[in-house]
Amino acid sequence: MIEAGIVGGSGYTGSELLRLLAFHPEVEVKAVTSRKYEGKEIWKLHSFLKGFYSLKFVNPELKYFDDCRVVFLAVPHGEAMKFAPQFLEAGLKVIDLSADYRLDRETFEEVYSKEHIGYDIDAEPVYGLTELHREEIKKTELVANPGCYPTGAILSAAPLADMELIERVVFDSKSGISGAGANPTDFTHYPNLHEAIVPYKITSHRHYWEMVQELGRFQGDIKVSFTPQVFPGSRGILTNAHIFLRGELDEDELKRIYERFYSDCYFVRFQETVRLSYVRGSNFCDIGIFKGEDRVVVVSAIDNLVKGASGQAIQNMNVMFGLREEMGLNFPPLFP
Repeated sequence: MIEAGIVGGSGYTGSELLRLLAFHPEVEVKAVTSRKYEGKEIWKLHSFLKGFYSLKFVNPELKYFDDCRVVFLAVPHGEAMKFAPQFLEAGLKVIDLSADYRLDRETFEEVYSKEHIGYDIDAEPVYGLTELHREEIKKTELVANPGCYPTGAILSAAPLADMELIERVVFDSKSGISGAGANPTDFTHYPNLHEAIVPYKITSHRHYWEMVQELGRFQGDIKVSFTPQVFPGSRGILTNAHIFLRGELDEDELKRIYERFYSDCYFVRFQETVRLSYVRGSNFCDIGIFKGEDRVVVVSAIDNLVKGASGQAIQNMNVMFGLREEMGLNFPPLFP
């Protein structure tokens, strides 16, 4: 049995971790933190978990994690770096769902305008896109869980980048409102998003740098553009990757390249039609490949709270502990 703790259990990713881990046959959740709700039963905040947990929220002190082997950090950017070093020093494996260890120190400080105070550690962070870094994840003590937008975007382009076939890729992504977090803002206020699709941070979203970093590992000269949008739904990210190729490939060749690349990836599925409803509540990434006259369009769909956050974190935990990658996650999506 793997004893697990969660730092930051009151938000969307924390509650989704609790939902998914409740059914994991090899995991027992031992500690869940929230300064705001310290002493309150978990189910009294997350009513949908009533009957599944008897734990109360605790404050994020190391003593509450004495019985744990792994800790998930579901805290805002800039906070995880305060916790990761002490948990690593105590011998725990760490899976960070924030952005604190996704980029190198210099890039993080430039992109997030924060000094990184948690890089003086012995562990080498591994970018936790399991389909690309499975072997490194097996060996590391610290996984940096990817951002939600980069997960669907990188998976849609990686097979062609691996063959250095991309001249330029333009990612056009649409996300449900939960991607903005649990705290309401003017931007996420229902009347401002109802019956609307709103582009934001049109050329300057922080997740762009993860896409450049990971696709650049395959193809150093790749050109990447990215524009995010929010639609008035709760879950899901649909990405249209407009890929301009070097040379010509027909649709059958393209499909063979993708099928070979993801041949051992349980959570990547190829679909003739890609819809968010086909992946809702699941850890799957659905991919459709379409050949046009001037470009290839690869469409990907994920649930931003599962494959884009908490589910992927559990997938990484499974790999870190030598379990089957799909353990605790191999259930069908919620359809329709």
